[in-house]
Amino acid sequence: MPEGPSIFILKELITPFFKRKKIIEAFGNAKIEMHRLTGKKVDDIRCWGKQLLIYTKEGIIRIHLLMFGSYSMDENKKPARSLRLALRVDKHVIYFYNCSVKFLPRDADNLYDWQADVLSDQWDPLKARKKLKSIPDTLICDALLDQQIFSGVGNIIKNEVLYRIKLHPENFIEYIPASKLSAVIKEARNYSFDFLKWKKEFTLRKHWLAHTKKTCLRCNLAIIKKYCGKTKRRTFFCSGCQVRYN
Repeated sequence: MPEGPSIFILKELITPFFKRKKIIEAFGNAKIEMHRLTGKKVDDIRCWGKQLLIYTKEGIIRIHLLMFGSYSMDENKKPARSLRLALRVDKHVIYFYNCSVKFLPRDADNLYDWQADVLSDQWDPLKARKKLKSIPDTLICDALLDQQIFSGVGNIIKNEVLYRIKLHPENFIEYIPASKLSAVIKEARNYSFDFLKWKKEFTLRKHWLAHTKKTCLRCNLAIIKKYCGKTKRRTFFCSGCQVRYN
């Protein structure tokens, strides 16, 4: 599943070509009213976590790439059955495949907590801490994937953040020391920007310390692979240096 930084890159890619341009044609097999998009001008393009939001006066086109979604620019690279939505402007077309497409009313913008987006200028770490403290019996591996707290954080960021700060993924929030909770919040944002930088450089995998790794670089112990928490997402961690508090 593409994480927040990848969607941020998508937004940066298409904004110069689509913002303030009129949609000449909208097509695909998404269950939305395509005719409502044709002829509408793209007012803005934003992203909230893992969601791409394309604004028109008529409403908001929300794209979520889910687990296996993808996109291409100016070249249709997949079969018609995979194409959920394509938007054509004067000289360019963006194609979205195997994703969720919804057409939201314009006032749906109020549903998004921009202070929860780890890449947003409006990110509020104090608000994130308050939300964490309100769910003391939640495992930190699940909390990091909660988009209402850490919008944009996905499984890779989760694993790398917890390894960076030496915190076991199966810690309940109520038992995590205050300093470690601060480290979770700080590194969720820091690593997201590192992810963004490395993704643009095409070097992201080279920087992974725990995700998909076999051996801990600090302890030389075997990295454990486990499907942790309620989310049951793939988790990689070291039982030697990543502390579990009771």
